Amino acid sequence: MKVVHTAIPDVLILEPRVFADERGFFLESWNARDFRAALGFDATFVQDNHSCSRRGVLRGLHYQIVQPQGKLVRVVRGRVFDVAVDLRRSSPSFGRWVGVELGGDDNRQVFVPAGFAHGFLVLSDEADVLYKTTDYYAPQHERCLIWNDPAVGIAWPLSGEPVLAAKDRAGLRLNEADTFA
Repeated sequence: MKVVHTAIPDVLILEPRVFADERGFFLESWNARDFRAALGFDATFVQDNHSCSRRGVLRGLHYQIVQPQGKLVRVVRGRVFDVAVDLRRSSPSFGRWVGVELGGDDNRQVFVPAGFAHGFLVLSDEADVLYKTTDYYAPQHERCLIWNDPAVGIAWPLSGEPVLAAKDRAGLRLNEADTFA
């Protein structure tokens, strides 16, 4: 597995080894030993999630203020612009974001550590996003950072308004949001 560092050192792009031939391909999407060797720590994932969305859907920016979740995100069909925003006040990158395109054709994954808000915009007609989490979903602790907060300044590759869930339209700006120490 190749590790590509982003502008925020804790958010990592992982490129698994792909074995391809005339039959198709094979890859290991998760291997605890390789993850530990590449990243220097163990991650225990407790839940797998699958999201299917159509073009223009923007999901996020979600996080849990209690039971924060690290996420290992990959796209198995389609393309998305995946975003992580650092909500750790003690971090030198607090309030900064990093975005990366992920697609079913490139097999790249993004590791988003706990303490970050996470979201994505669907760029293809449809996209299937799979992600592992380091803690369980706890709706009572879920929070949402508004996707278009000018203080964060995410450069979403949008032409027009995104399709949003009600909870995502009601997200808070960074200066109003619950954050981490």
